[in-house]
Amino acid sequence: MSKTFFITGASRGFGKIWAEAFLKRGDKVAATARNLNDLNDLVATYGDAILPIQLDVNDRAAGFAAVKKAKETFGSIDVLINNAGFGLFGAIEETTEAQARQQIETNVFGLLWITQAVLPIMREQGHGHIIQVSSVLGVATLPVLGLYNASKFAVEGLSETLASEVAGFGIKVSLIEPNGFSTDWAGASSAQTEPIEAYADVKAAFQAGLTNDAFGDPGATTPAVLKLVDSENPPLRLFLGKAAEPWVKQVYASRLAEWEQWSDVATAAHGH
Repeated sequence: MSKTFFITGASRGFGKIWAEAFLKRGDKVAATARNLNDLNDLVATYGDAILPIQLDVNDRAAGFAAVKKAKETFGSIDVLINNAGFGLFGAIEETTEAQARQQIETNVFGLLWITQAVLPIMREQGHGHIIQVSSVLGVATLPVLGLYNASKFAVEGLSETLASEVAGFGIKVSLIEPNGFSTDWAGASSAQTEPIEAYADVKAAFQAGLTNDAFGDPGATTPAVLKLVDSENPPLRLFLGKAAEPWVKQVYASRLAEWEQWSDVATAAHGH
C-alpha cells in the first residue's frame, strides 16, 4: 500500500535520495526546499506524485501552511521526515550569537514547527510516523561541532519525549542517527566560524581523523530507510553507517565507568 510522505530539505543529500526512492516505488511525496528548481528533475519524472513546496523551516507560519497544503493535496500525511538542517563548523568560543541562534533555529525549532504542524493530522488519522534526522553527534560529540552537537542532542531529547506522548494516538517516532556520509553537509551546506588561532591544533587533529573510509555512501542508506518506514514496530533510534554503533558503545562504556566511579558521591548527595 502506497504512503504519503512530507520531507523537509529535499533539494539535496539524504532528503532528495530518499524522496526519489519513495516516488520510484509509487509513493506520494510533498517535498520542501528553499529553491524549487532543485526539485525540477523529480517533477519532470514523477509528475503529480510529487508536490514541491518552497519553504524555509525557520518560518513557523509557512511550515504550517506547507503541511496544510500537503494534506489538502494528498488527503493524508503518513510519514514526516524532518531532514532540513545544516552543520556549523568552529570552536564554541569562536561562535557568534547570530551563528549560534541560526544553528539552533534551523536544526531544532525548524524541526519542532513541522512536527507540531503534522501532529493534529496524524492524531485525527489515528496513525503516522515521524522520522527525525538526527546524527550520531546527538549521542556522542566531536570537537569543532559544538553547536551542531548541541542541536542534535536537543532533537534527541525532544523526540524521545514526543514518542512517549503520542504513542497512544498510533503515532510512531524514530530518530535516524547517521555517521559521516559523502553528502555536501560538510561542504556547500555548512557554515564556518571566524577562526581563533588558539584552536588551530584542535582543528588539525579533527581534520586528521576524517579518513575517506569514515564516510558512507548516501545512496546505500535507501534500503534501511525503506525498511524503517515500512516497519510496523519501528525503532526509536536507528544508526546509519558502520562507524556509529561501535563508537557510541565505546563512548557509553566510558560514561558508565565514570558514573560508577562517582556513584558513592552521587548517592550521598541525595541527603537521606
